[in-house]
Amino acid sequence: MYKDMFGVSRLKINTHTHTSISDGRKTPEETAEIYKKAGYDLIALTDHRIHNPGGVINGLRIMAGAEYNVGSLRDGAEGVYHIVALGCKEDPQLTTEMTPQQTIDGIHRCGGLAVLAHPYWSLNRPEHAIALHGVDATEIYNSVSDAGQSSRPYSGYFVDTVAALGHCYPLLAADDTHFYQGEDETKSFIMVEGNETSTDDDILNAIREKRFYASQGPEIHIRREGNRIVVNCSPAKRVNIFSNTVFGFNHCFRNGNYTEVSCEITPYETFFRAEVFDEDGKAAWSNIIEIK
Repeated sequence: MYKDMFGVSRLKINTHTHTSISDGRKTPEETAEIYKKAGYDLIALTDHRIHNPGGVINGLRIMAGAEYNVGSLRDGAEGVYHIVALGCKEDPQLTTEMTPQQTIDGIHRCGGLAVLAHPYWSLNRPEHAIALHGVDATEIYNSVSDAGQSSRPYSGYFVDTVAALGHCYPLLAADDTHFYQGEDETKSFIMVEGNETSTDDDILNAIREKRFYASQGPEIHIRREGNRIVVNCSPAKRVNIFSNTVFGFNHCFRNGNYTEVSCEITPYETFFRAEVFDEDGKAAWSNIIEIK
């Protein structure tokens, strides 16, 4: 458990991890040991199409999880969806023949949270994604997608495009660990409001309610104060504030040592999110604030 700059207790969590049960190169026991030593409070083991019921492995808390692949890699942008199930109370028993919507519905029937994984890696089209009902969150960063794969780890374009269309998903950063060669393990995570007594349902609700931030190390917080958006963070060399505007004047702060920045809300802006980079190039991503 960690305390943020405002004294709020937070849990360090990886929501997307693979083991030798599917196509990962470490056993569940080895995986748990790696993440425990890296200071994680909880991880989800999300092997492909295999429900892990959760529990405790080598002293590390495990959340129930699985990843369901829908569509063929040959389909490209027309139909590849990887949907991560978090916290299902039982095995949803989903098959590869099911549609993305049937997969999401099956996860919900079992009390789980449905995450659209690595949308940029999958080339998910915004118009296809927003036609799905019940997507609970998506990944803004996916570590393995930059580790010998497609070099598409960052899904900011997708996130901003669907947000401009009114779909402001909670934004996760996750490892999607497979290789365990120093590139895709213990790199990207979320810091969720909670403590040692938080149940899995508490954590899932905190994700749904955006009571977390995504990071590779830095801390980030975003809020609205009157007609301004304010970002607080650990010392950052660069801070970017994104909205639906094309010309974001005074939205980018570079080559400094920032711990707080702000920008004015213009009449045509409908959402804001922020990201920061520290001097080592590590990033953190806020959730989205909707402007009603």
